Amino acid sequence: MLQKAPRRTRERILELSLRLFNEFGEPNITTTVIAEEMNISPGNLYYHFRNKDDIVNSIFAQFEAEIGRMLIVPEGRRSNLEDVWFYLHSMFELVWRYRFFYRDLNDLLSRNRKLELHFKEILNHKIRVARELCEDLRSEGSLEASDAEIGALATNMVVVATYWLSYEYVRNPRKYSEQQSMSEALARGCYQVLSQIGPCLRGDTRLLFQKLSEEYLKKISGK
Repeated sequence: MLQKAPRRTRERILELSLRLFNEFGEPNITTTVIAEEMNISPGNLYYHFRNKDDIVNSIFAQFEAEIGRMLIVPEGRRSNLEDVWFYLHSMFELVWRYRFFYRDLNDLLSRNRKLELHFKEILNHKIRVARELCEDLRSEGSLEASDAEIGALATNMVVVATYWLSYEYVRNPRKYSEQQSMSEALARGCYQVLSQIGPCLRGDTRLLFQKLSEEYLKKISGK
């Protein structure tokens, strides 16, 4: 049986750094802490990364690649409400895996020019995808809204999705990283984002929205 090759030191550093940044906040973790947790010398860490910003940028490159693959609309057909729901849930799961970027966003952007520029592009890309999803729903007669209203909806959906985990952290910072709390937080986030287009939905899509909402609300309440 072929054995799985051991992970390289660089990969292990990135994996550990992501976990520490997520659990304790990026500003509270230094390269010294990372080296100690890795049980390697600071010199060994600096062989792989020049400084902490280099680590952050490398993690961001992973995140950017993943979100780039996710930010697409279905090809060959119009999007439907289930596509929107799946897209939101997948997006929130990805945001959770890289949650320190969102929780520490303002601090990171204030001192990292690369993140400032690239994160702005990610936000713009999210808004474009949200707008396309809403336009597809309108094209099939499932959503009633003007171009301006769709533009506002798309922006509002991205704003809520971007800052939802920060809101959840403020609500209950002591339980922020617990698995059950995380699952409920993601469900609430999906519901809050999608509920913004609920009043604009029509016909069978409106009924489907109500059904999906009831299922999520039961999940949140634990019933």
